[in-house]
Amino acid sequence: MTDRTGSKSKGLALAVAGGVLVLAVLAGIFFLVQSRDEEPATTQASATQPANPLEVEPEMKPGTGTVDKIVITEIVPGTGAVVQKGQTITVNYKVISYKTGELIDSSWDGGQPFSAQIGVGQLIPGWDQAVPGQKVGSRIQLDVPADLAYGPSKGDLRFVVDILDAK
Repeated sequence: MTDRTGSKSKGLALAVAGGVLVLAVLAGIFFLVQSRDEEPATTQASATQPANPLEVEPEMKPGTGTVDKIVITEIVPGTGAVVQKGQTITVNYKVISYKTGELIDSSWDGGQPFSAQIGVGQLIPGWDQAVPGQKVGSRIQLDVPADLAYGPSKGDLRFVVDILDAK
């Protein structure tokens, strides 16, 4: 009888050990599969963000002090052709009061870019002076004094201009 009891105990111990081993392997596979499932979600989340920053409407803040001359700040460097006077530019833009930050106008509101000839007097002098020489694909901030914009009634202005095309 002792041999049978010992064999049963040994068999039971091996069965329990085998069960624990199977559970450990299954748990390992579960965690491995779960961690792989999380990776594409992270990739997908970043894939939903636009690859081109010019596809996102800019956020703007008012300036400080006064604007005595045009100040051009490159926000996103362009890699396209250099804009020349006389070309027709296509842009998205947003303009706020330099002092208060109040929104004055935005092509983003209409959902369509704006097109006009640059450097020939169709636009405010601040744009005619600042945009030629910039590259297509750039986003620039223009701080423009009132006398090179719409005059004292509108005051100094801050624009963000996305240069989409120039022909």
